[in-house]
Amino acid sequence: MFSRIKTIKSTENYSVQIDKLKKALDNCDAVVIGAGAGLSAAAGFTYNGERFSKYFSDFKAEYGFDDMYYGGFYPYQTQEEFWAYWSRYIYINRYMDIPSDLYNRLYDLVKNKDYFAITTNVDHCFQRAGFDKKRLFYTQGDYGLFQCSEPCCQETFDNEKIIKAMYEQQKNMKIPSALIPKCPHCGKTLTTNLRCDDKFVQDDGWYKANESYKDFIRRHKNLNILYLEIGVGYNTPVIIKYPFWQMTAQNPNAVYACINKGDAVCPKGIEHQAICIDADISRVIEDIS
Repeated sequence: MFSRIKTIKSTENYSVQIDKLKKALDNCDAVVIGAGAGLSAAAGFTYNGERFSKYFSDFKAEYGFDDMYYGGFYPYQTQEEFWAYWSRYIYINRYMDIPSDLYNRLYDLVKNKDYFAITTNVDHCFQRAGFDKKRLFYTQGDYGLFQCSEPCCQETFDNEKIIKAMYEQQKNMKIPSALIPKCPHCGKTLTTNLRCDDKFVQDDGWYKANESYKDFIRRHKNLNILYLEIGVGYNTPVIIKYPFWQMTAQNPNAVYACINKGDAVCPKGIEHQAICIDADISRVIEDIS
């Protein structure tokens, strides 16, 4: 629907945009945060460069890739190698401390408001920063969950204990065979609960969060609502970006705010309701705090 609609960038200067966003936050009845990969990247979750070299120099030397993301798609020959990589990947991106306090500062902005957050990120940063679990919807999965690779059931399994064991016990980029995770129902290998194909498991928690999000949107449909989109790109725009545009267009009391370095735009039809800030996310959150 929106892929052919002309989008525009704001011509207002940065300080004017910041003032507008402050006022929108102060005056809104509710705020919906829509977060993409850009928010976690701004918080320090970079998948290449210095951070990659710090944790995966041995994998780079052995397999040749130089990015955590691409390492996840490498055709490892054994499950012991596969889980050596993925346990390290999950451990540093899900269970280690968040590299910066950006999510905490974002929480401080909305903690006294009626808020909800929907995100395509799978690193659990919102909840770790203090956001209420009942006000979060992780649409694409969670690094902290396993699912059956078949899948034989619509169930997920917490993985913290086994991931830490794999991380601590791996040697020469292999885990002990005894640590390969198996489905307790059918015995097949477990895998990550990440939406990458048609086998993604949407468990009871996923559906409950989805209903909570829909209910929040319904209850605030015609109120003064701020749709605060942060770091959302165009890989999956139908999850956050396009719905935010549509809901803003349908509600004259709504404000759409987009914070995205290099790609802060909105459709021309909602420009009078939009605040598009093309700047570093961390700086923007700091300046409106």
